[in-house]
Amino acid sequence: MAKLIFPKLSYTIMGILFQIHAKLGNQYQEKYYQRALESALKEHDIKYKKELKSDLFYNEVKIGKYFLDFLIEDKIILELKTKPFFTGQDIRQVLAYLKANNKRLGILANFRTGSLTYKRIINNHYTPFINNS
Repeated sequence: MAKLIFPKLSYTIMGILFQIHAKLGNQYQEKYYQRALESALKEHDIKYKKELKSDLFYNEVKIGKYFLDFLIEDKIILELKTKPFFTGQDIRQVLAYLKANNKRLGILANFRTGSLTYKRIINNHYTPFINNS
């Protein structure tokens, strides 16, 4: 069996996400879940960066930029959604973020569903000795 990546931090994050969904339900815009998450991360004394600008490069030439919803403890990329279900595009988006930032784990969380849905996404291209953040 594969070893869970960042088990303690992942468990804490998931607990926070489930608690937010239980308290707020599933009808709000994404920005309100982001604000609730930010408040909860502060309460738990978890370091994070919100709406982190990340540049995309090709052969050392900047070709674009995007914004991560959250980078937790400089380890886990957390992307929030409020839509009926995840799409392949959502998963590809998190994979692209992971590769561009050389992070191992992403969590995609959807608040629109009856109960919180989530997906852990692993970067198979992660290189331990490269730090792009």
